[in-house]
This record gives sequence, structure tokens and C-alpha cells, in this order.
Amino acid sequence: MERSHPAKLNRRFRDRLRGKRVVCLDIPDDYGFMQPELVALLEQRVGRHL
Repeated sequence: MERSHPAKLNRRFRDRLRGKRVVCLDIPDDYGFMQPELVALLEQRVGRHL
């Protein structure tokens, strides 16, 4: 999710997101599906939020 996405999500899904936290991992949309570099970044950045 890029930095602009949380605001877009909030505008579109405000009622469903109420009381929930949206975390921006600041990973650009430059990777292919299951690309090893993307998986490594996700594992690195998501762990602290779970």
C-alpha cells in the first residue's frame, strides 16, 4: 500500500473501517505476484503489526 491509499480506503469504506487500524507498509506497486523480493519485504514489514 502506498501512502495515498489509506485515505482512498477511508473514503470508500469509511463505515467498514470504523474502529479498525489501517497500516501503510510503504511498499511501492513495482513487484509481480509472489516475487521473492516482495515476499521478503512483506515478511519484514508485516511481522511487527501482527
